[in-house]
Amino acid sequence: MVYVFLADGFEEIEALAPIDILRRAKVEVKTVGVTGEQIVSSHKVTFVPDITCDKIKLDSDLDMVVLPGGMPGTLNLEASEAVQKAVDFCAKNDKFIAAICAAPSILGHKGLLKGKCAVCFPGFEKDLEGAKVEDKLVVADSKIVTAKGAGACIEFGLKLAELVAGKSESDRIRAGIQCK
Repeated sequence: MVYVFLADGFEEIEALAPIDILRRAKVEVKTVGVTGEQIVSSHKVTFVPDITCDKIKLDSDLDMVVLPGGMPGTLNLEASEAVQKAVDFCAKNDKFIAAICAAPSILGHKGLLKGKCAVCFPGFEKDLEGAKVEDKLVVADSKIVTAKGAGACIEFGLKLAELVAGKSESDRIRAGIQCK
C-alpha cells in the first residue's frame, strides 16, 4: 500500500504523475485527504481523495508514503499530525518515504536527511538539514526518495514504481509511456 497525502495547495502533477505510474505498476495506492474531504490544489483544481487521514492504517501493509510539493501544500502537510505520524512510522519501520519539490523540507526538518543524498526545489536546500544536496532530478538514498520539482515527476514516479514493484515493471511502464 502507498499513501499519497494531498493537502490544500499541493502541486497537481507532482501527485498525479506518481499515482498514475504506481497504479500502472499495479501498486495499491490511496490518496489521503489531509485538509478535508475535498482538496483544492495550488492551481485551484478540486480533488476528492480516496480516504481522509482518520482512515489510514499504519501497519505492515504500508510500503511507502508520498509527499507532493507545492505551496502552501507543503506547509499544510508539515502541519498535519497524521502526516507526521505516517512519516515517523515509515522511518521507524524501514518503509519508503518519498517527497518532491518543497516537500523534502519536511524530511529535513525532522532530521531524516542527515548524512543522506537528497534534492529539492531550488531555494529549499537550507531546509534539507544535514543532507548532501545533489544536482539531479531524482535521488534515492536507502528508503528516502526525493525529487526536484514538477519537471521531475515522471522520473520520480518511475523510481517509486521500481522500488515497490521492481525494475522490470518500471521499465515496462517507461516504454509504454514513451519516456526515454
